[in-house]
Amino acid sequence: MEMHQIRYFLAVCDHSNFTHAAQFTYVSQPSLTQAIKKLEDELGGKLFVRNRSGCQLTPLGCLVEPKLRKIYKESLSTKADALRFTHLQTIPIRIGLMTTIGAQRLSPVFARFQQEYPHIELELLVNSEALLLEQLESGQLDMVISAPTQLLRQPYQSTPLYQERYVVAFNPAHRFNQLINITLKDIQAEPYLDRLNCELREDLRSVCQDREINLYATYRSNSEEWIVNMVRAGIGVALLPEFTLPKHADDLSFRYLSEPTITRQVYAIHASALLQKNELKVLIAGLSFGA
Repeated sequence: MEMHQIRYFLAVCDHSNFTHAAQFTYVSQPSLTQAIKKLEDELGGKLFVRNRSGCQLTPLGCLVEPKLRKIYKESLSTKADALRFTHLQTIPIRIGLMTTIGAQRLSPVFARFQQEYPHIELELLVNSEALLLEQLESGQLDMVISAPTQLLRQPYQSTPLYQERYVVAFNPAHRFNQLINITLKDIQAEPYLDRLNCELREDLRSVCQDREINLYATYRSNSEEWIVNMVRAGIGVALLPEFTLPKHADDLSFRYLSEPTITRQVYAIHASALLQKNELKVLIAGLSFGA
């Protein structure tokens, strides 16, 4: 099985037509057909059934398509890493950041690390926790920084980085700016901005139900940036992890939620074998101590 055979096969899958697939891959149709025939011979059966509208995958084709697509993606990733190392002389470290992880606490640590290891390239990818953990499992990421409600089992290790409290964020002109303590009951009377990506969202809902508190969501968003900017505009108030907010901002105020106190623990999640690499040991140690 050769990589060009896989590439031609995937092109036919994507275009459902041998002619269009050949045009897409810049080969003649006979060459593409022959390559797929050799792949079928090696796999022991037909991969496509042709019809008037083009072609469809056979049961065997449906079985091997996701596996061959994964092989092809990993091949492209490996080539990209090799080229980057060859031409830039850098070693990429890919770090996934859950969307609700604020930059202000971790950015100085990354900056210090790159000063100490200038030959190492950091890639910071922001996404949902579920997708990041999938990428960690498939080897596309070296580490994920998130606040999981349940820790992963071996072969993964979760290193505690820091704990942060939740705060009530509001526009400085809001009446909350005159208060020292703010409770969930206080928020009940205000337009509430609901963070759809909050990992404690269901826990918060349970707490509110137990206390017979109804937080009326004026707006909902899966973007932390949009929530913060709507708070700035005075549209409503929001519950946010404290390090999501900028340290100094004239157009934004906050108080720690006093009743109840809500906190989350942020972890660096990585394969246990990862700590065999000295640079990564240093980075994780810096994140857990100096963050």
